[in-house]
Amino acid sequence: MKLRIKGNSIRLRLLRSEVEQLAERGSISDEVEFGTDALRYSVLLSAAAELVRATFENNEIAVVIPESEGRNWAANDDVGFEIEQPTGEGRTLTILVEKDFVCVDRPNDPDRDDGFPNPNISC
Repeated sequence: MKLRIKGNSIRLRLLRSEVEQLAERGSISDEVEFGTDALRYSVLLSAAAELVRATFENNEIAVVIPESEGRNWAANDDVGFEIEQPTGEGRTLTILVEKDFVCVDRPNDPDRDDGFPNPNISC
């Protein structure tokens, strides 16, 4: 799973095996280690969730997705979704969760075999 942070937005891109794991287990996580500290980031499916929402607690970014919406996304061809989460004082956090496509211009990409077919590759 790849995490991209820019300003007040987070983008998570999941490889095919990670989308499958999310659908089967209900969660996927990874982390970046900084010596003795780490930043963990997770995508979780929740039957109790009504909306996609992100939280940050105990050095973890957690994106919670309603279970039915997450399982449906894992089973169809939709690329992903984008949500604007209010954070207060008129500000928002943009949350993107997407399937990770095969990179068109990097044939040696180590994620190539696990990426989703890229619609920009013509056969």
